[in-house]
Amino acid sequence: MKNLRSASVTQGVEKAPMRSLFYAMGYTKEELDRPLIGVVSAHSEIVPGHFHLDKVAEAVKAGIRMAGGTPIEVPAIGVCDGIAMGHIGMKYSLASRELIADSVETMAMAHCFDGLVLVPNCDKIVPGMVMAAARINLPAIVCSGGPMMPGIVDDTHKSLSEMFEAVGARKAGLIDDNKLYEFENNACPGCGSCAGMFTANSMNCLCEAIGMALPGNGTIPAVHSGRLQLAKHAGMKIMELVEKDIKARDIITEASIRNAVACDMALGCSSNSVLHLLAIANEAGVDLDLNVFNEISAKVPNLCHLAPAGDTYIVDLQQAGGIPAVQAELSKKGLLNLNCMTVTGHTLGDNIAGAYNRNPEIIRPVETPYSETGGIAILWGNIAKEGCVVKRSAVAEEMLCHTGPARVFDDESFAIEAIYNGEIKPGDVVVIRYEGPKGGPGMREMLNPTSALAGMKLDKSVALITDGRFSGASRGASIGHVCPEAAAGGEIGLLKDGDLIEIDIPNASINVKLTDEELEERRKAYVAPAPKVTSGWLARYGRIVSAASKGAVMK
Repeated sequence: MKNLRSASVTQGVEKAPMRSLFYAMGYTKEELDRPLIGVVSAHSEIVPGHFHLDKVAEAVKAGIRMAGGTPIEVPAIGVCDGIAMGHIGMKYSLASRELIADSVETMAMAHCFDGLVLVPNCDKIVPGMVMAAARINLPAIVCSGGPMMPGIVDDTHKSLSEMFEAVGARKAGLIDDNKLYEFENNACPGCGSCAGMFTANSMNCLCEAIGMALPGNGTIPAVHSGRLQLAKHAGMKIMELVEKDIKARDIITEASIRNAVACDMALGCSSNSVLHLLAIANEAGVDLDLNVFNEISAKVPNLCHLAPAGDTYIVDLQQAGGIPAVQAELSKKGLLNLNCMTVTGHTLGDNIAGAYNRNPEIIRPVETPYSETGGIAILWGNIAKEGCVVKRSAVAEEMLCHTGPARVFDDESFAIEAIYNGEIKPGDVVVIRYEGPKGGPGMREMLNPTSALAGMKLDKSVALITDGRFSGASRGASIGHVCPEAAAGGEIGLLKDGDLIEIDIPNASINVKLTDEELEERRKAYVAPAPKVTSGWLARYGRIVSAASKGAVMK
């Protein structure tokens, strides 16, 4: 191959010192004369979704060697959102996305890799790596680790979302310690990203939809042999992308991002997908804002009710035909741009030419969807002038329109305590603020409070609003990403206990029943609280992070 970037560190007399360092690691001249492919692996022994990525990375490297390249594995960090949930650790989760993007950029540019195979699996690692690929614009392909199989409790499939809800049920006295112990020992049966359409699996599926991953990337289970076969094919395919000089921005375009948003709506992905698609678009130089999500949602029906919206899982989606089957359904109504290039080296239309829906109970036909509009909605109003996000497909019918009194908390921990103590009543609207990108800092996920409400059977009568985020495993009227956030002077910071909050998801609105004059009077008396974190990485992050409506990227 001609004009390899790696020639800057492997070829020519003046590069002899660099070659000597490669030789110190056992590389041969023959290996240095081939394209150098960075295999960025987020393997660790703290994340169930990443526990097996060493095996996936080895399979990727085998594929690279088979196709005539030299694989070089480098590490990436990764936070387990489940383990980090509900304490200071969750403040670091979203912030880690930026560290991952920066570190992938650093390793790729410092060592002159010719291409990248990105091996993530969980929530912030997937978008962080894709952001880096778009930023540095090298040939790149995503090969994720695959979803976890669902567990079994009481002869029915369960996952981490039900595990969190079981805590709420135990607090309410609905189950005993023995049943809780049964849940914790059986809900998560092995490695992989948590089994439902939570954030990790949402992003792994959307990598397929955007064209940055091979078909099957989002749905082949972690423990299936097909996952290792996919990894080998990804290793071989990166060599083709390098040969043809097909770069990340040739694939991540305005059209392909709109395709991803369409699939997002059809699948009912995590509300976090909005945040991450905004960030990926930003790195690719694509203009994307919240209005586009509602524009596409108005046209694209919701075809899937995977957990937490229903009682089916990613393995069921795989058996129904996976993402290609969903895309085939959407293409029947012309809802996708089939001319977009993908990492297969072919267009999306070519990729799905033979795809079909194998199970209409898992993937509804486009003619008979769960709803005529998409699974995610953006709401606006006088407490969210720059928008907020709700996973509409996981909201009970009776909560799509709701008016209730606010119960206001300035920290997630206070809200959880109130829920567990029985202080939240049917009809209430729980407001958790100062949890945004700046105010948290870090925009924590609110899985504990939403799971507590669900476990205590309040998810069909209580709404929750926050300038923080929700886990992809959250369900109910969970409205997050409120912008402007409280710490940036947003109206959510002016709310008081008892204020009537009016939520109208079908009409994309959310308002407090106060006049502009009343809100302005409160603003005059408003005193901003002191920052929660004043030192370290999080303090720096809080100073330079943008709003959630912009993807919470660093300025």
